[in-house]
Amino acid sequence: MSRKDQTPAFTGEAMSEEERAAWLEAGRLLFAREATFMLGVAGLAQLPDTDLPEVCFAGRSNVGKSSLINALTGRNTLARTSVTPGRTQELNFFNLADRLILADLPGYGFAQAPKDKVQAWTRLTMAYLRGRPQLRRVLVLVDSRHGLKDVDHDVMKMLDQAAVNYQVVLTKIDKLKKGEAEQRLTQVQGELARHVAAHPEVILTSSEKGIGIPELRATLAALGLPL
Repeated sequence: MSRKDQTPAFTGEAMSEEERAAWLEAGRLLFAREATFMLGVAGLAQLPDTDLPEVCFAGRSNVGKSSLINALTGRNTLARTSVTPGRTQELNFFNLADRLILADLPGYGFAQAPKDKVQAWTRLTMAYLRGRPQLRRVLVLVDSRHGLKDVDHDVMKMLDQAAVNYQVVLTKIDKLKKGEAEQRLTQVQGELARHVAAHPEVILTSSEKGIGIPELRATLAALGLPL
């Protein structure tokens, strides 16, 4: 069964000014609340048993998943960040005000870790993505400087087959010039057209500059329990 939903476009093009303001405010209010680390999971049997909706952050190693979670929650140290690819080796879960669970997944692709460990946490990540019933959306983070890679398409094909709704979030957009950012957005949108479970909106973000953070908060707030 598909998990597609009708979350408003993050650009606000389909909303009036009043609707957009209310949408952004709902995101601000939710993420102003307390966010706490729950646990790190190294096996499926350890997954938290909750009935709260979940959103997970997936992407290649060093794409900026932990930095984005910290920017969203306004907590610099909530999710552990590192310049070394592969530091996140468990599924890390965070509780946002008992309204939404955020999951920070190990990066797929290249990582500076033993091959057997990379394979183990990749299998865990894929099993989680395919079989978590409360998972409302997968955010597939993509470094805007590099665009979608073959490994991203492989993950998205798996999510297509599992009918899991996902949305691409371009990170580090501040590293591109305006024309380059627009070109990358157009390119990614074109590539997403062949993925049936992909959300049509691509969100451009910068954890460092705060670009796209209010819009992403609002998008996620619409997936959680109402305040």
